[in-house]
Amino acid sequence: MKKLILPLLLLFTGFNHARSQIYEIVNQIPSLLSPALSGSGSYKGSLEAGWSKTLGNKNADFLEISTSQGYQYNSWFYMGAGMGADILFAHQNDDWGESWTPDYPSFAAHSSTKTAVMLPIFTDFKATFGAPDKVGFYIDLRIGCSFLLSDKYIEIGDGYLTNREYFYLRPSLGFRIPTSTNHPKQAIDVGVSYKLLTSNYWNSYSRSTTLNSLGVTVAYEW
Repeated sequence: MKKLILPLLLLFTGFNHARSQIYEIVNQIPSLLSPALSGSGSYKGSLEAGWSKTLGNKNADFLEISTSQGYQYNSWFYMGAGMGADILFAHQNDDWGESWTPDYPSFAAHSSTKTAVMLPIFTDFKATFGAPDKVGFYIDLRIGCSFLLSDKYIEIGDGYLTNREYFYLRPSLGFRIPTSTNHPKQAIDVGVSYKLLTSNYWNSYSRSTTLNSLGVTVAYEW
C-alpha cells in the first residue's frame, strides 16, 4: 500500500499541473483572438477575387476567390496563411479525336466534366513598398497545395486531369491603393499574377503535366 502512495501523489500532482496549464491556455485564448476580431495590433486580413487563363494547348480559365489572414510584422512585411476556391473552366481540344479509347477503355468509361472546383491552401508572403497612407507597390508569393473537389476527370487539352492533389505556386505584383488616410491599413490591391499547378495528367502520351496561367487580381485588405 505504501508503495502505491508515492505514484498516486505524483499522478495527482501531475494531473493538477496539467489542468492548471490547460486552464491558463484557455484563459489566454481571448487575448490571442482579440487582435484578429478587432483588427487591432499587427493582425491583417484580405479578401481577393481574380481571373486567370492557362498558357499552351491545355486551355482552361480560372475564376478565383481567396482570403489570407496573418500578421504585419513591420511596415513592409506580411506573412499569413489562406485558402480559396478556384472554379476551373476547361476547354477540350476537339481535334484530338477518340482514337485512344479502344486501348484505354477504363478511362473512356470514367465520368468526366469540363467544370470543377479546386481548393488552394497556402502560406502567404507579401512585401509592400511605400508609405502606408500613399499609393505603393507590392510583391506577393503564395506557396501550398490545391485539391480537386471532384470525383470526375477533367477534360482539358488532349486528355484528362486525373489527380486530386496539386502543387500550388502563385507570385503576383501590383499596386496598393489606401482607401482612407485615416485608416491606412485598409486598401485596395490591383495586380497581375502567375500561377503554377503541377499534377498527374493522363492522355495517350503522358501522365504528368504543368499548368501555367496568367491572371489579374483585385483585393481588399484591412
